[in-house]
Amino acid sequence: MAIDLLDINVWLALIDENHLHHAPASAYWHQRKADRVAFCRVSMLGLLRLSTQPRVLSRALTHDEAWAIYRRYLALPAVSFLAEPIKLEQHFAALTLSTDLPSRMWTDAYLAAFALASKSRLVSFDGDFMRFAGLDFLHLKPMP
Repeated sequence: MAIDLLDINVWLALIDENHLHHAPASAYWHQRKADRVAFCRVSMLGLLRLSTQPRVLSRALTHDEAWAIYRRYLALPAVSFLAEPIKLEQHFAALTLSTDLPSRMWTDAYLAAFALASKSRLVSFDGDFMRFAGLDFLHLKPMP
């Protein structure tokens, strides 16, 4: 069964109809998503943290609203929460040791390692994920 691990930027675009990338995120959700879509701890925390920040969404959510949205997605039959895979740290180290990885990309490397270890496809608007060899990556692009 195919699994998509969504980057935080996709979750944020999905929940805010006024978000710059809402239309392509919604098109992905309705036309291109895998059989299962997943959160991991980092994407869950990112959604909760960033959705409550001013200037990230068209309106900052309250903590209660952020939790309600997360739980609403998690209640969908196609959405799940993935625990850390056994080989995550091995992949994470391989992506971050002895490389020219910019320090701003630690979280991206973690998500890429998670996708590799769980055999998931990573879905993001961030093209920086293309740097990770062997990653099954769907690069969503903004609509013109």
